[in-house]
Amino acid sequence: MWHENDGNRFSCELLCCKKQEGAPAPPSSPDERGRNTWHKDQAMARQDENKGEERVVTTIETRSEHVCHGGRVGFYTHQSNVLGLEARFAVFVPPGADTANPVPVVYVLAGLTCTEETFFIKADALAEAARLGVALVATDTSPRGAGVEGEDTDWDFGTGAGFYLDATQEPWRKHYRMGHYICEELPRLVEAHFPLDGARRGITGHSMGGHGALVHGLRAPQFWKSVSAFAPIVHPAEVPWGEKAFTNYLGPDRATWRTYDAVCLLEDGHTHPSTLLVDQGKADQFLERELQPWHLATAAQTAGQALTLREHDGYDHSYWFVQSFAADHIRYHAAVLKAVR
Repeated sequence: MWHENDGNRFSCELLCCKKQEGAPAPPSSPDERGRNTWHKDQAMARQDENKGEERVVTTIETRSEHVCHGGRVGFYTHQSNVLGLEARFAVFVPPGADTANPVPVVYVLAGLTCTEETFFIKADALAEAARLGVALVATDTSPRGAGVEGEDTDWDFGTGAGFYLDATQEPWRKHYRMGHYICEELPRLVEAHFPLDGARRGITGHSMGGHGALVHGLRAPQFWKSVSAFAPIVHPAEVPWGEKAFTNYLGPDRATWRTYDAVCLLEDGHTHPSTLLVDQGKADQFLERELQPWHLATAAQTAGQALTLREHDGYDHSYWFVQSFAADHIRYHAAVLKAVR
């Protein structure tokens, strides 16, 4: 578990103004509790330097922070205005990042039943991110504790299965707004709070998270400059997982589903200027029923979308597969994002 340290509350300033210079750099070593206090100090410095300016204040609770591969990995909570509930996220800041040297950042979306901890713990990606100077931000997979009847009944729907969309149907629409959360509130929060370069922002994910990465990458290519996925649900409108989620979250009108389906988005003219990177295990137990990457390949070819789809003999749907190729994805994102001018 990642909760061994006591909570530490502080205010993070989301400034409605240009980033300020001169905030303190991260300490070269952890304090006596093993915490990295740079982000708290930066927030306080910005508050002192910008008294009287309009700003939105949100409170973040530090669950735990740790030195890792010369950088810092931390697990946090905050009260989300979008979700209307407490939300959890994780951040890895590589060595050498500071306000004078903000680094590219890749947002990570996990799959069904997972949390913001899953990728950081299981994917074995932090060493390569540290080596290449790339930050990682991981979000939870759904709201938690919404109190919606039925949200904890099935493992593939509700809690842990938010599908990274904004629900339009009752009783889900109030809290199940993960699309808005990952594309607006979370980036605004962490990029004001940590030394991350929002102009060099990528997105990746596994399974349901791969669906989210492809969908939001295609919907907002100027926001997400690089896009990759591990074993994604590429055509959710036509497979059981997606049909179940979309029917409940979005309603019976299948036309409204197309904006959350990567294959449909490509068919409807959405493309990305960068090559999409997708890895898929050929021994994946969900390959034929739920994932069907050949539909993505066909849609990409028809749309003129550059796609690298790599299929691997023997690999299943687990994180043993993800960690086998996670470093490749970090290198892909680093190459694309560091070329952004």
